[in-house]
Amino acid sequence: MKRLKIRPEVVPAVLLVLAFVAGAMESKYFLDFRYLLDSSTLYVETGLLALGMTFVIVSGNIDLSVASMTVLVACVTARLMESGWSVPSSCGIGIGLGIVLGAINGVLIAKVKLPSFVVTLATMAVYRGIAQVLLGANSAKVTASFVGLDMQHLPGHVPVPLVIFLIVAVVLGLILHRTLFGRWVFAIGTNEVASFYSGIPAATVKIGVFATSGLMAAFAALLMDSRLGVARFDHGQGLELDAITAVLLGGASIFGGRGSILGTVLALFLIAVLRIGMGVANVKAEYQLAVIGTLLVVAVLSGNLVSRLSSERRA
Repeated sequence: MKRLKIRPEVVPAVLLVLAFVAGAMESKYFLDFRYLLDSSTLYVETGLLALGMTFVIVSGNIDLSVASMTVLVACVTARLMESGWSVPSSCGIGIGLGIVLGAINGVLIAKVKLPSFVVTLATMAVYRGIAQVLLGANSAKVTASFVGLDMQHLPGHVPVPLVIFLIVAVVLGLILHRTLFGRWVFAIGTNEVASFYSGIPAATVKIGVFATSGLMAAFAALLMDSRLGVARFDHGQGLELDAITAVLLGGASIFGGRGSILGTVLALFLIAVLRIGMGVANVKAEYQLAVIGTLLVVAVLSGNLVSRLSSERRA
């Protein structure tokens, strides 16, 4: 065990393999390659939010507003398209809006010194409320040429949204694990006071982290608009909890200072495989939630054990 390089990603990776084995044993239709790839597009939006949430949680914070940001950007973008704006202009404004919404969270947390839980709990209601004021009980239609991106495939029947997600994951993984900004994020999550006295611009890094979360919410909003063809204020309910679950299941610590993009991606695939497998087996939705919740508890406990073993090995 001392010679084994133990990492938090080991737990979701092992569970993912076990989930594939269990799914294959449950139904012969589970390993249909095309079916798995097509089903993966349903989890890309959650995955994008989870990538941004990884930065937030590693920094020792939380963002409960990601689903509301996604919905607000989706509503604004769809309304612009419905009003005659071009697709590139509408998407550009939507992406900019997502960054601004995330940065607002960051400023309130980093500059005003409010707890991230309180700030994002408030903006979770505010952002979705603005979306409701904008559209009311109606829906906004997306330009027809922008609809159906989830139905587009690259050679090998690989869905375009999945490719987008993987590309974004690689880019954010390099930023978090191979750049100075990423090291600053880990340092702040480990000990913010010590990082401040080390000369790290903690406030700027926090704003950047939440702006990244807003950017991922904007990308998720565009994919949601394309997949559904319409935008409503009540879309995306509960996505923030799914994103947080994926990050924690991937080995991140809720207290900050630990986590990885690879772990988040593996955890997202694990959740997708479990839900697809349980769907094929006709498992009821409430039982699926219980399984995911139980798995999260087990993974967090296992992750703490792995972290403790790693610390003992280094000692």
